[in-house]
Amino acid sequence: MSIRHGLLALLERGPRYGSQLRTEFESRTGSTWPLNVGQVYTTLSRLERDGLVVQDGEDDQGHALYSISDDGRAELRAWFETPVDRSSPPRDELAIKLAMAVGAPGVDIRAVIQSQRHHTVKAMQDYTRLKAQALTEVPANRDEVAWLLVLEQLIFQAEAEARWLDHCESRLARLADAAATEPEAPTSPRSGSRTTSRPRARR
Repeated sequence: MSIRHGLLALLERGPRYGSQLRTEFESRTGSTWPLNVGQVYTTLSRLERDGLVVQDGEDDQGHALYSISDDGRAELRAWFETPVDRSSPPRDELAIKLAMAVGAPGVDIRAVIQSQRHHTVKAMQDYTRLKAQALTEVPANRDEVAWLLVLEQLIFQAEAEARWLDHCESRLARLADAAATEPEAPTSPRSGSRTTSRPRARR
């Protein structure tokens, strides 16, 4: 998630101070990705260093205000116009967990999948309930519309994850069935156990 570009987008609406930016960012995204004030001011310092924002005096309460610069507007336009790069996806903890669970001794991967599916479906139901609550009235402002977009993305993401977990379970079941029906390879004399006949007793 690009916090720096999110802050630039908010600053394009006018000068803001740090805690104000945090509040507006969380309002726009429904607090899905909460920020702390220190994170906001650290990002503002880097934006100022890069010439993308400038300090713009203080408000009536003495808060230091920041404004977007022309270079910041150009950076923001480029961000909006450039597709998000999917060629180097971020690490996904669930995918890594299942990849490592395959064949791990003492791990029941089907139990891992079922536990995750239960959590994912519950999250999807919670998001759907929030969406229904949000749609009881027509969205009144841009922040409510933005929150709906984020919420629907979370719903679609959870749906896709649940389908992927179903696929993983089906694939593992097919592999297990195939392994169970494969004929055992004949044992070679070198690798197999040798049978020795008992000497016959002489009469």
